[in-house]
Amino acid sequence: MHEQALSADRSAPSIHPVIQLHPADNVVIGRGTLLPGAPAGGGVTAVQRIPPGHKIAVRPIKNGEPVLKYNQIIGFATQPIAPGEHVHVHNMGMGDFDKDYAYGVDAKPTDYFAEPATFEGIVRPDGRVATRNYIGILTSVNCSAHTAGLIADAFKRNPFTGNDPLAEFPNVDGVVALTHKTGCGMGEGEELALLRRTLAGYARHPNFSHIIMIGLGCEVNQIGEILREHKLTDRIRNMDIQSMGGTRKTVQAGLDFVREVLKEANGVSRQPVPAHHLKVALQCGGSDGYSGVSANPALGIASDLIVRNGGTVILAETTESYGAEHLFTRRAVSREVGERLVGLMRWWEEYTRKHGSEINANPSPGNKAGGLTTIIEKSLGAMAKAGSTNLVDVVKYAEAVTKSGFVLMDTPGFDPVAATGQVAGGANLVCFTTGRGSVFGCKPAPSVKIATNTPLFQRMEEDMDINCGTIIDGSETIQEAGQRIFEHILRVASGERTKSESYDAGSAEFAPWPIGATV
Repeated sequence: MHEQALSADRSAPSIHPVIQLHPADNVVIGRGTLLPGAPAGGGVTAVQRIPPGHKIAVRPIKNGEPVLKYNQIIGFATQPIAPGEHVHVHNMGMGDFDKDYAYGVDAKPTDYFAEPATFEGIVRPDGRVATRNYIGILTSVNCSAHTAGLIADAFKRNPFTGNDPLAEFPNVDGVVALTHKTGCGMGEGEELALLRRTLAGYARHPNFSHIIMIGLGCEVNQIGEILREHKLTDRIRNMDIQSMGGTRKTVQAGLDFVREVLKEANGVSRQPVPAHHLKVALQCGGSDGYSGVSANPALGIASDLIVRNGGTVILAETTESYGAEHLFTRRAVSREVGERLVGLMRWWEEYTRKHGSEINANPSPGNKAGGLTTIIEKSLGAMAKAGSTNLVDVVKYAEAVTKSGFVLMDTPGFDPVAATGQVAGGANLVCFTTGRGSVFGCKPAPSVKIATNTPLFQRMEEDMDINCGTIIDGSETIQEAGQRIFEHILRVASGERTKSESYDAGSAEFAPWPIGATV
């Protein structure tokens, strides 16, 4: 539906000032700022100033009547809205409506490519494929975070001065410490299991050649238990500060280990591998009214190409499917998979209620400033990242993703927490769309930043990898932009650096989900 509307605009003598996403919609989207008198289609003109990316009514909408975008309900009018008026938080809100989950009715066989694409990957001894080659330092508890950082800092490249302690090891992408704020003062139930699952996922991630795991020694989250529960044996050197004799001795042992394995870690080479080894985390943050019109559906095209090549895309942020989950249950490969997704929505309703919040308390202030009004509207746009293929699995936070195709992982909507879970699940690359601007990195996986609009891309070009504002500008179709994203993914997976990597971003963003109480 996006393609028809935008392709038609592209072929016109001049670009129309609004985008109609579906003929049944009673709102359209402004390409830029609409001043009073600007045409909105069908003889309707703006009666007030409409900010870029925001909605304008093109038909009368009665109080309580559904507001339609993408031919889907995104909310309900809270007062009568006349044609040409701005539609946003002042006159539109949430409401209840029936959803037909229709499990699996839209599932269909995947049209796989006969000759899959390839990229230049690093093949590990167990056959898994890496897109990067780091040495990692993980911490069991916040009490060992500073010690881990001291070890990593000794090998830190400075992107601004050019100082490079790893100059003799060009095939090693870096030594990175991933620290967190928990690990003790916690119960031994779900929250501890989740943290251990996250750390174990990183410990076995193919983008790490070797791992040091550092604890204090007396914490709840004991390293020995992590290794035992998750059967971690290879490539890992574990130590705790108390047994080692303090900070200095632990740092020295860590430095000695890194120096010992650097030569081995450097002894890798890239080789052509099929694209089915791609596991791509799909993220969006700092969304705006263009996110669901340009970058997200274009990333959806790229997602379909990844799946058709036998690869995997991992959508997260369960709260950003809320209200529109029925569109995914229809694509589920089985009723069981669809019901797991619906069960997550009920869990999130209870979880947010228990903490005195509401699951529909999103979008954020920045999202609203960009033109998004309700969580359903945001969800519909966010879900476009997953493309059109079958939903093959629904997994827990940080759970290993083992099935190829489109997988949904249960995570919060907060980007660092969500992406941390996806990488723990095995994602070896992240695609991150943004309309307001994000400078997110996600070591050890490279993070590709995709701008929804050209002004953002031009303003933050040193942080943005891809501009999908071309779709809004009318110079490119969604299909063309999606193909361009897919080709960029292959190059990054082959070693091309992303903008966030040029700033050495991605270690501070490690953020396991703090699901439980701190005691």
